[in-house]
Amino acid sequence: MLDDEATAGLEFAGDVPAARESGAAHGGIMSPQRAQNPGGTLLQLRDVTFSIGAQVILENIDLEIGKGEFVCVVGVSGCGKTTMLRLLAGLLTPTKGAAYYRGAAVSGPQQDIALVFQDYGKALLPWRNAAGNVSLALEPTGVPRRVRAARIEALLKKVGLEGHATKFPGEMSGGMQQGLQIARCLAQTPAVLLMDEPFGALDAMTRQGLQDEILSIVALSGATGFFVTHDTEEAIYLADRVIGLLPRPGRIGTSFTINLPRPRDQITTREHPEFLRLRRELLDFVKAHEA
Repeated sequence: MLDDEATAGLEFAGDVPAARESGAAHGGIMSPQRAQNPGGTLLQLRDVTFSIGAQVILENIDLEIGKGEFVCVVGVSGCGKTTMLRLLAGLLTPTKGAAYYRGAAVSGPQQDIALVFQDYGKALLPWRNAAGNVSLALEPTGVPRRVRAARIEALLKKVGLEGHATKFPGEMSGGMQQGLQIARCLAQTPAVLLMDEPFGALDAMTRQGLQDEILSIVALSGATGFFVTHDTEEAIYLADRVIGLLPRPGRIGTSFTINLPRPRDQITTREHPEFLRLRRELLDFVKAHEA
C-alpha cells in the first residue's frame, strides 16, 4: 500500500531555490500564532484529493491556515500527513482541487516557504561546515560575503550553535544538526515554516529544547507554521490548532483549538488541566483509528 513513505520516494520537478547544490534538500521550519487567523488566510487546501495510480492518499481536504497561525497535524502512520505538507509546499500537485498561497494557486516551491525534514543527515551538505551550510541559503540571493558572515553568526547563535561555525555535520550531535538545518531555513527569512516530524529521531531533552527554540523564533518572526508529528503532546504544546487525520484515505476527522497561554513552558503547560484534557481527547481520536 502506498502512503506517506511512498510519496517520499517521488522525484519532484521543482526544488527549494536555496538548496540546489548537488541535489541536497533544503532545510526550513515552522511557526506559531497568538490569535487564530489574525491576518486572514495565508495557506489553503481547497477540495484537495491526491492519488498515486488507483491509491487515494488524501481525499476532499479543505483546510485554511491563517497568517501567523501554528497548525499541527497528527494521525496514524500512512494517513497522509507528509503528503499534505508537500502539497502546501508545492512539491506535489493535487489530483483534484488546488493549494493556495496568498490567494494564488501553488504551482511549485516558493522562496519564502521553508521546510525542515526529519532526516537532517540528508538535508545538510557533509562537505560544508556549519557556516557553509547556512551560507547555502544566502548565496542565491546575492547577499555580499562581508554581510553574509554576520548574518550566519547571528543565525547560529539563535539556534544555540554559537562557537560551532567551523564544525562539519559529522562532528555534530543529532540535535545540533537539526538546529543547523533550522538556522539555514531561517536564513530565507521565511513567511511560512513547514516541518515534517523534525524531532522524531532526537532524545527527549534535545527535543524539548528545540521545541522551545522554535516557539521563541516564531514569536519574534510572526511566521506561519505547519508541523507534522506523531506525538500528540508535542502537537498540543506547539500549536494554536491541531488537525487529526483519518486514515485510508486521509481525511480531516477532527480539529482542536488550543487555548493554552503563551509563552508555553515544558512543565507548567504540560500540567495545565486544559492540556491534560486535550491530550486525552486527541489520544482517544488517534487510538480509535489505529490499524
